[in-house]
Amino acid sequence: MLGLVVALVYVNQVLFTVYVLRVHGGDVTFVSRYLPEGWFALADGPGMRAVAERVPWPELLAPSVLRVQAFLELPLVMLAYVTVLRWLDRGLYRRVADSWIVWAASLSYTFVFCVVEWGLWNPYTTEDIVIRVCAALVTPPLVQWLARRDGDGPRVSSLAQMLVFAVSVWALGHLVLTVYDTALLYNLAHLGGRLPGALVAVVALVAARLAAGRLPDGEPGRASATVANALRYALVLFLVPALAVRYGPNVGSPLLAAAAGLLVCGAAAALTLRESLAGAGRNRTVLWCGQTFAALLAGGLAGYAAVRAVTDVYYEAGLLRGAAVCFVAAVVVCALTDRLIGEERSVTGAA
Repeated sequence: MLGLVVALVYVNQVLFTVYVLRVHGGDVTFVSRYLPEGWFALADGPGMRAVAERVPWPELLAPSVLRVQAFLELPLVMLAYVTVLRWLDRGLYRRVADSWIVWAASLSYTFVFCVVEWGLWNPYTTEDIVIRVCAALVTPPLVQWLARRDGDGPRVSSLAQMLVFAVSVWALGHLVLTVYDTALLYNLAHLGGRLPGALVAVVALVAARLAAGRLPDGEPGRASATVANALRYALVLFLVPALAVRYGPNVGSPLLAAAAGLLVCGAAAALTLRESLAGAGRNRTVLWCGQTFAALLAGGLAGYAAVRAVTDVYYEAGLLRGAAVCFVAAVVVCALTDRLIGEERSVTGAA
């Protein structure tokens, strides 16, 4: 379903380009003057112009200007998020999708989108807000319907599964950022430059998902289980405020957004700490603290190096790369130290 939504986003981009070429002579100032710089890089080459000339009644494509995207943006974001949760823990994904949390997330994201719309006031704003409210009512039932049709699946636990999960999330995040730049900002002309990286991400994603279905389950040690549990808690707790935290520095209060992010991290850490140290004796607790410190240090240094290694057009790309590398480094340290302690168990069966 996520792929279908992405396809519809790009179909709308083509229709938007046809509309601008045929109705406005290729001039996007009728809408671009209301929005910040960095939007509306029109793909108006010979091929696109040839397509545009063959489309009848181009005036009917007027809704392709902002309004179609206003409906598709919420399902795109929510489906991408729950896809990550599904990869991590199929059972948890189904429980969350079938709960009030998806409705709360839908309302939260829609509120943020509407605040952004209001801040970028233009002749389409009122219609866009109404359309976004409609999307907020439609998207949660869609997510729930998909979850109820889903079957059982593995829960990420072993080192190999966590590494494949990290690759999957990085690749999906890279593709979402590509869609954001080339489609949600109406920059279809950027697609050529983004295509090589997007193809690498597609190959990595397909390979990772194929591998995920073939990896055996394992019994992780205490430190490795801590990382997996922390990720589960963080993804669930972050689901509702995610977009508010993302846009807080731009349209709200940076301090409030930072506080919300830290609150989520703190709550996830507290819940993880309680679960991870349940039944642990004094000596094991001390060892766990050492493992956790080593993992955080290694992950932090590796993530910082990954962020600084490349200058990105969008800072989210650097954060995504840094988070993925940080996660990989942390889980490797945890798995190795668990094995040294003799706590990690051997593989128990196929996933």
